[in-house]
Amino acid sequence: MMTKRIAMAVALAAVTGLAAAQQGQPRGKAEATINGKKVVIDYGRPALKGRTLDALMKDLPEDRIWRAGENQVTTIDTQTALTVGGKPVPAGKYSLYVHAPAQGDWALVINKNLGIPLVNIWAEAPENMKNEPWPRLDGYQKNIAKDEVARVPMKKGTGAAADVFAIAIKGDALTLSWGDATWATTIKAGT
Repeated sequence: MMTKRIAMAVALAAVTGLAAAQQGQPRGKAEATINGKKVVIDYGRPALKGRTLDALMKDLPEDRIWRAGENQVTTIDTQTALTVGGKPVPAGKYSLYVHAPAQGDWALVINKNLGIPLVNIWAEAPENMKNEPWPRLDGYQKNIAKDEVARVPMKKGTGAAADVFAIAIKGDALTLSWGDATWATTIKAGT
């Protein structure tokens, strides 16, 4: 019974997210050249729309993993080896998540699992979205924690109020911004 409820909740989230995607913010891209090679983060851009970040984060699942955006899976595609938050990340394409505990520092989570096709979550997915990869919303720990490449702490800061979630790569900083908060870690050429 619990599995059916989870599947229904995931399907509802997919439908709601898809409707929002068709009406809401365009996807964002953070791009940089590191070690002469391209690094691109592709992510959905949820908006607070009068809500507070704390209120939204209270709805996270028990493992406190957030998809670092909305709708399709957030990805980082790097043509060069990186060091993110001091941890090695080989060249390749990965999904990004955020571990956002109720208390304490957030962490950026880099994972080899690139998500699942929307049609596997929602059988009636529109034809143009059926094969788009969506994040695992049905239990990160149970399904893909084993595929983690790195989990790095992020330093919390304050920034100008931002209704729409954003990710940026500037210099050797990878920064997430939303509401009046920022979370940052380092991103550098690896070996």
